[in-house]
Amino acid sequence: MGSLSIWHWIVVIAVVLLLFGRGKISDLMGDVAQGIKAFKKGMQDDEKTADKTEPVKAIDHNAAPSSAARSDVGSKAV
Repeated sequence: MGSLSIWHWIVVIAVVLLLFGRGKISDLMGDVAQGIKAFKKGMQDDEKTADKTEPVKAIDHNAAPSSAARSDVGSKAV
């Protein structure tokens, strides 16, 4: 009683075929296959863009301050 026998599966498959028809099921499987292919292509594109990363830009903290200091720093315009 807990598991379905082969006759149960045959009846379920027959009902599904009657409701959806053979054409709709094959169209649905084709759409699923196209979705899987598009997903795989997208994953490959992501890997290609990840390989082409730009070099990391670093800030030189030991650089000498520029000699052209601003005179208006800290002043308030009135």
